Amino acid sequence: MSNLLVFPILIPLCTAVLLIFLKEKVQLQRFISIVSALLNIAIAIVLVSRIRADGIQTLHMGGWAPPYGIVFVGDMFAALLVLTAAVTSFGILLYSFGGIETEREKAYYYVFFNFLFVGVYGSFLTGDIFNLFVFFEVLLISSYALISLGGTRLQLRESLKYLLINIVSSTLFVAAVAYLYAAAGTLNMAHLSQRVAEAGQGGVLGVIAVLFLIVFSIKAGLFLFFWLPESYSAPPSAVRALFGALLTKVGLYAVLRTFTLIFIQDPGVTHTWIAWMAAGAMILGGLGAVAYNDIPRILNYNVVISVGFVAFGLAAANGDSLNGAVFYLLHDMLSKGLLFILGGMVITIGGTDRLKDMGGLIKRYPLIGWMFFTLALAIVGIPPLSGFAGKVLLIRGGLDAGMLTLSLIGLGSSFLVLYSLIKIFRLAFWGDEPEGERSRVNLKGAAAVSAALLVLIILMGTQAEWVYSYVSQAGDVLAHPELYIEAVMKE
Repeated sequence: MSNLLVFPILIPLCTAVLLIFLKEKVQLQRFISIVSALLNIAIAIVLVSRIRADGIQTLHMGGWAPPYGIVFVGDMFAALLVLTAAVTSFGILLYSFGGIETEREKAYYYVFFNFLFVGVYGSFLTGDIFNLFVFFEVLLISSYALISLGGTRLQLRESLKYLLINIVSSTLFVAAVAYLYAAAGTLNMAHLSQRVAEAGQGGVLGVIAVLFLIVFSIKAGLFLFFWLPESYSAPPSAVRALFGALLTKVGLYAVLRTFTLIFIQDPGVTHTWIAWMAAGAMILGGLGAVAYNDIPRILNYNVVISVGFVAFGLAAANGDSLNGAVFYLLHDMLSKGLLFILGGMVITIGGTDRLKDMGGLIKRYPLIGWMFFTLALAIVGIPPLSGFAGKVLLIRGGLDAGMLTLSLIGLGSSFLVLYSLIKIFRLAFWGDEPEGERSRVNLKGAAAVSAALLVLIILMGTQAEWVYSYVSQAGDVLAHPELYIEAVMKE
């Protein structure tokens, strides 16, 4: 059954290769992509249930015993992220059928879409830090193509910025991996945890830990996030949904995994840095969200706020905060995917992304308006919706760790999120429509996808106790890294 660990990577890889030869057959590309996405959802469900019953799953490629060879590790944290990413990506895929022009679809959109998920799923499941770098690069190369697909002036300008910041962070990443291998003599993450514990995290290893923190924080949009709001505004709405829901989450996963497994000996340094970056992301992201009056930037700054919230859970580093970080991360993947889908629909029906030129859309599109309003409440954390449980755990964990200021910043950022999203709802949906003839846009397919995702978000909140039973198993591995080490090194 551990062979299942490689299937979430193989399925989109084979799909992407096949679609290369079907460039002009858009309908066939769509059908194959749907089948591939559904297969991955099914495999992820089986994987979660198997880990629930039997514990952490490992796959040693080629039969090499650890710490040698390539290893894939499926603990509950990784499996839940794979499942949530698979569900979110399926919704975005269906939205893409109407949100991406046919010419862009023919320009290998679905090829890059599937290649991107090779990197996403591989990053979650790898147990080797060099392979984490490899899967990051697969993800990034695909995102470079997606962000520039279409070739508008805005895309070309912002893709250069996006490319530059990620090339710099990737260069630092490979340098950090090289230094770590020189210092510890291994790249297996479980073995690295043992070696770093034996050597202590001072001196060179302390510098390497900070270097990894900088690399992953840049990729997550936690540090030097100035590039994110502009770059994520450039591509089409379906690509924005893909980026906003998933790309920063891979960086967050890397931060969480690395600093709960490998570099855990000197939290006084690394976790202090994480706390400061979390505070900065929540404050500056919140100010950016309320300052702008165009939908893409408001939504992008909300991504920055959520990144800071998850980092807050890692900074507190206790049972409640880590469980809260996992719960909130799962909620945020689903909710941000839906938020960007609804935001794209509002831009389409309004004919502009500027709120000052909108108004009165609730009269023609009441379902979209009330879905947006409900989602805004879920993101803010209004009970019993999905954002509530994660935020309660995070704030409780922060208070238990003595982080009163950071907890208050987290609560304050929630009010800024509420203000920014209600501003969109009020200005886009209420009031009078601007003068001029307005044609009705057929968004039944996108509305159905949005409704399905919203139902999942509501169920995640109303069934929070059931979801928490899985989340707590994921949080246990983060809080007790010996569980991960024992599972990988037992053979």
